[in-house]
Amino acid sequence: MTFPQVPGKVWASAGAAVLAIVAGVFAVEGGYVNNPADPGGETNHGVTVAVAREHGYQGPMRELPKATAQRIYTQDYIERPGFHSVIFLSPALGEKLVDAGVNAGPGRSARWLQEALNQLSRGGADFPLVAVDGHIGFQTLAAYQALERKRGRVKACELTLKLMDVQQGAHYMRQNKPMFIVGWADHRLGNVPLARCAESVQGGAP
Repeated sequence: MTFPQVPGKVWASAGAAVLAIVAGVFAVEGGYVNNPADPGGETNHGVTVAVAREHGYQGPMRELPKATAQRIYTQDYIERPGFHSVIFLSPALGEKLVDAGVNAGPGRSARWLQEALNQLSRGGADFPLVAVDGHIGFQTLAAYQALERKRGRVKACELTLKLMDVQQGAHYMRQNKPMFIVGWADHRLGNVPLARCAESVQGGAP
């Protein structure tokens, strides 16, 4: 089936899209925070003190360099969970994975993608179901590409973003953290506009 081509921003490289995604995370997370109600403790640029220590940073969290936070995001929230491969296919969907991963854990956001794909496969009628294991590998990428062929590149992204938001919202509701729910709902749900689904990476999916 042929789908109409929708013009959208074309990123020069996946690396350029990654830098923009990390900048977006920085904008939402802000600077140093030490909220007693947050089980993560001290954070700066959205990086918790525990994660910073795992990466060898031993200084005061107030002074965590932004470059260090960017390296941590790239390693732990983009490359390690395999989200860079999704960014290459769909920068908008990749941004959702990364942002949700920063807030709720990359394994959880990966599972939300896999659950969405299984639902959108219509029980395996349109393409094979994927394992919901929180690992973005060949099977998950192939399923998303099959969804693109079935629904069109832009519509596949739109549908997946919507179902990821549904799961993310349900996750927040289960946390029973009323002090955080307004911020989560305001900044983390619907935060990737559906219009961004027309974006692509040069040399990536047409």
